[in-house]
Amino acid sequence: MTPELRSERLSLSPYVATDEADFVALFQDEAVGRWFGDGLQSAAEDRALFGRIFSLVYAEERFPVWAVRHEGRYVGHAEVKPSPETWLDGTEIIYGLTRESWGLGLGTELAQLLTTYGHETLGLDEVHATVDAENAPSLSVLKRLGYTQTREVPEENGRITLQLTSRLPGTPATA
Repeated sequence: MTPELRSERLSLSPYVATDEADFVALFQDEAVGRWFGDGLQSAAEDRALFGRIFSLVYAEERFPVWAVRHEGRYVGHAEVKPSPETWLDGTEIIYGLTRESWGLGLGTELAQLLTTYGHETLGLDEVHATVDAENAPSLSVLKRLGYTQTREVPEENGRITLQLTSRLPGTPATA
């Protein structure tokens, strides 16, 4: 279910058990982990999440989840999945990179690879991303790739989540 993907500098492959420490370190880094899901969790919760990738996501072939590597080193996490948000009926990309890999253009390359996978491999007219309004780097990456803001959602914690959408040319807006 989770195919290997490649771009010029990145290799995306299914996680293996030995990736657990890198996965947990990524999600535990406050500068990265705060943007995932409901934000920072305990290391034990992140280890349990890593386990569910194997016991649920891969075992039930729910959606693709990748370890992202650059020059053979783990540099991030990526997914293309049906959105868990009740207000978004569609497929979204999720990605995060280690702090050490920032500033190299890898975020743009990764988001482009995921978007292309959604449009070309999955045949989606629309590919979405949900991003905290304060996550300027991700917003910049997505806008650079032609994503447009399609919704603003106030959260219970006072924050704002933005929905951005990549549409194939000629696709009418659905939101």
